[in-house]
Amino acid sequence: MTTLFSVMPAHAADGRITGLAGKCVDVAGANTANGTAIQLYDCNGTTAQTWSNPGDGTLRALGKCLDVTAAGTADGTTVQLYDCNGTAAQQWAVSSANDIVNPQANKCLDVTGNNSANGTRLQIWTCTGAANQKWSAPASGGGGTNPSGFVVSEAQFNQIFPGRNSFYSYSGLTAALSAYPGFANTGSDTTKKQEAAAFLANVSHETGGLVYVVEQNTANYPTYCDWSQSYGCPAGQAAYYGRGPIQLSWNFNYKAAGDALGIDLLNNPWLVQNDSAVAWKTGLWYWNTQNGPGTMTPHNAMVNGAGFGQTIRSINGSLECDGRNPAQVQSRVDAYNRITSILGVTPGANLYC
Repeated sequence: MTTLFSVMPAHAADGRITGLAGKCVDVAGANTANGTAIQLYDCNGTTAQTWSNPGDGTLRALGKCLDVTAAGTADGTTVQLYDCNGTAAQQWAVSSANDIVNPQANKCLDVTGNNSANGTRLQIWTCTGAANQKWSAPASGGGGTNPSGFVVSEAQFNQIFPGRNSFYSYSGLTAALSAYPGFANTGSDTTKKQEAAAFLANVSHETGGLVYVVEQNTANYPTYCDWSQSYGCPAGQAAYYGRGPIQLSWNFNYKAAGDALGIDLLNNPWLVQNDSAVAWKTGLWYWNTQNGPGTMTPHNAMVNGAGFGQTIRSINGSLECDGRNPAQVQSRVDAYNRITSILGVTPGANLYC
């Protein structure tokens, strides 16, 4: 798995991106027409070789974007210059190993045929670690900052969740962070990234890779009303089904989360499936404040060094830990290892529960 970071200009001073034989990523003929070839060429200091990153995951030259032709994902698909349009074909991320990756295809920017001759086309290809896929670019922002302030960039988020439901937006997540400012913002940089990875791994498991916004088994919907609570179920018997990144369920959890967040979720639980920031806030509420079947919050498990396994215990330990469902535990651990790799951080110890 390729370890990804936000794309920044390869050289902050001049915007060059250099690769095989020390040559530059170049817009053929300095032509600004859509579909112009991107090639390898002797570095010459021209604007055809000056690339910028506005912070949205794109790489831009001559006012246009580096683009995978026809949004292709196959080995050998060429790259081109094209009007910036916000599509996944124009998203790029740079790895700690100096690969430049299109997250949609999960493939590397590649010099065709390992040929260093001027004019050789650039393409995408399965990442191999070969010299024709290595680019001189900073591994982790190159001194730049992530505009959101979150330790996970938008490009990394898109790489982690390539098939996500658009409801689970990066902007929704970053808007929710103010509710729990200590989340992924406590301790060393390693701890911060590990906590972010642990949270995202668990929500990925809970939602099928951020695909499901609501619980899929509708037959369960009427079962989440505890009428012994004094406030009852004002939104209806079947209104408190699982929603959001940690699948918030039960009337008492909607009440507690809503009270903590200053949002009336008891009377309007549908906010969790209609407002991305609210959904993310409920996930962060559980993560930062609830022990669940464990003995500590998932947040404390990560910042105090107890390890990823204790986050599993706090979320679903009564059904998965201590040998109850090792396959589910392994699924969460696999997701965590993949995401820590993307964030360029070690996973730490105590991964299992």
